[in-house]
Amino acid sequence: MEVILVADAGLPEVLHWGAPLGSPDIDELILASRRQVSSSALDDEWPLTVLPGEHDGWEGRPGFAAHRAGQVALPVWRDVEMTGDDARLLITASDEGLRLRVEMSLDDAGVLRVAHDLLNTGADDLELLALEATMPVGDLATDAMDFSGRWTRERTPQRSRLLEGSRIRETRRGRTGHDSPMLLVLGTEGFGSGTGEVWGVHLAWSADSVYRYDALPESRTLLGTGPLIRAGEIVLEAGARYRSPVATFVWSDHGLDALAARLHTSLRARPMHPGTRPVTLNTWEAVYFQHDIRRLNTLARTAAEIGVERFVLDDGWFKGRRNDEAGLGDWTVDPAVWPEGLHPLVEEVRGLGMQFGLWFEPEMVNVDSDLAREHPDWLLQDPAGVRAWRNQYALDVANPDVFDYLLESISRLIAEYELDYVKWDQNRDLIEALHAGRASVHRHTVAVYALLDAVRLRHPQLEIESCASGGARVDLGVLARTDRVWASDTNDPIERLDIQRWTELLLPLELIGSHIGPPTTHTTRRDTGLGLRIAVALFGSFGIEWDITECSADELDQLRDAITGYRRLRDLLHTGSLAHPDGGDAGIRVTSVTAQDASRAVVRVARVTSSDRALPRRLQIPGLTPHAHYTVRPVPELRVPRPIEPTPPPWMERGHLVLTGAAIARHGIRLPLLGPGQALVLEMEQVDSGGYPREMSAPRVSGSSGHNTASAATATPIT
Repeated sequence: MEVILVADAGLPEVLHWGAPLGSPDIDELILASRRQVSSSALDDEWPLTVLPGEHDGWEGRPGFAAHRAGQVALPVWRDVEMTGDDARLLITASDEGLRLRVEMSLDDAGVLRVAHDLLNTGADDLELLALEATMPVGDLATDAMDFSGRWTRERTPQRSRLLEGSRIRETRRGRTGHDSPMLLVLGTEGFGSGTGEVWGVHLAWSADSVYRYDALPESRTLLGTGPLIRAGEIVLEAGARYRSPVATFVWSDHGLDALAARLHTSLRARPMHPGTRPVTLNTWEAVYFQHDIRRLNTLARTAAEIGVERFVLDDGWFKGRRNDEAGLGDWTVDPAVWPEGLHPLVEEVRGLGMQFGLWFEPEMVNVDSDLAREHPDWLLQDPAGVRAWRNQYALDVANPDVFDYLLESISRLIAEYELDYVKWDQNRDLIEALHAGRASVHRHTVAVYALLDAVRLRHPQLEIESCASGGARVDLGVLARTDRVWASDTNDPIERLDIQRWTELLLPLELIGSHIGPPTTHTTRRDTGLGLRIAVALFGSFGIEWDITECSADELDQLRDAITGYRRLRDLLHTGSLAHPDGGDAGIRVTSVTAQDASRAVVRVARVTSSDRALPRRLQIPGLTPHAHYTVRPVPELRVPRPIEPTPPPWMERGHLVLTGAAIARHGIRLPLLGPGQALVLEMEQVDSGGYPREMSAPRVSGSSGHNTASAATATPIT
């Protein structure tokens, strides 16, 4: 990817963002790009700068808006300087009473990050209304896509034609939200997983946001994002500064999977990116609030027997927490349930060779808690005027006393029990979040980030999961200080297939918590088979959330085998390149992960509705080396789904295939007819060209059309 900026008198203009241009003469490129004067418009040509505003001639949504005591700020940026290199650029500029810094960085993955820093150099207060990052997209962009959703159905894509005008999508949840846009993508007509030129933007921010595009008749189309700033929320006193969240821009000319690959590569290059993802058992759907040491010890022993590596005690362990109506804020172990503290359970878990983790919801408080009774002024919302949400309210984490209380309470428990892991939850939107009568979502979010940073600084070995009523805080702001997200509160594998598929547009699999739930999902009441639940959870940060002490011996065997398979495959799953090939059928979901050197791949084929064909379409998987040979087989640790047709494809009766990467990508592999709620997981591994199984004479020999796989017909290629 290439970004080219040019500057004249004011702020620079982005001349190009997209495919490399082959080192053109910049003067010639500028000449090729200069606009003519339009009719019924400004008499001179005008620039589309990195912070577009009215003074430039821009009549769309401004990149900057502010006022001083009601007097609008319309800066004319002067003293512009640009310093940096091919990877980083710092732009500085000033106007009367203002000093602006625009920081742009382009990493090796082709991900562009933009942040603004604004200093009030004037004598009067400056109220900031907007400070948003924008980039121009190619003229061939005709389609738009972002996301919506709800609890247990997060990240539902929604598409439209690119409409003229300034189109703004706001979120006002006080957190990222189940209906977060997540990524706003503009692209060429009909762009898909592997096709089309696409431009996307994501705001690394866990609160209110603005996603926008401006398609004006007299200008290039702009794509942008920034924090939503409420009235009176950001007021800069003389000498005060504001730093914006990071806007993350990404481009691809090979569709959404290639766009995601840039983001994944960028995230994996971080120094703090997590390593091997342990197999986790979370107790929530196993016991809910019913904590009993004998029952939990039995659960831990069963987990260890099947290969679980981390045991996480969820909600219900602290003082007065017998349901969701009381106890939040009182971060001490409940002596009525745990007379010896958590030590007996922790010792049992560690004695079984597992790590131990604990659930917290630090930002929240129940009115029925010692904390709320002793410090009613610590609440961010007034219970007398604001409705409860899950019987709880938010604490004002930006209050130094609240911050210190939470840091000390959490740290004390982490140290006492030597916690390996914390599940950090947040279970309500921030409605009427005020501090001293002023909107305080931004201030609160910055404080939550600081609290997470402080906990990590004190306990650098600790891993933290971000959860917010499931998937209501999935963004790169929180993931700059946590190790994975909980994608959704539903473990229904049918729902999870699409939730995870679209979460994967932003995040690689190792950052997405994915668990095997019970046969009947409590959020949908749907019954699903264990094979499907395993296949879906495998493609993520794998775990279990189920009372496995009630499992049959056969179910435990399946779980044990699945864990063995995950542990064998996780290095590939968590480092490979992710793709979502089109299965040619609206009822099928295909997900593939291919090693960076194309030596291996693992592919999941899942069916959510019945096929329109009795003979399924062949499976075609891109990304393998065309002339290399690969064995293809079902993942041996997982059970092949029970067939719903008289016979399976002949190759499956034999157990494997050997095909070239080109044959797999262009010709494809015959699949069994899967029923709704079934999944098949295949793996492909490169072999020496001479290493075919003895029963195969050559890769160009096809099996007979009958059921006797010992016979073969010779196929002669025409080249």
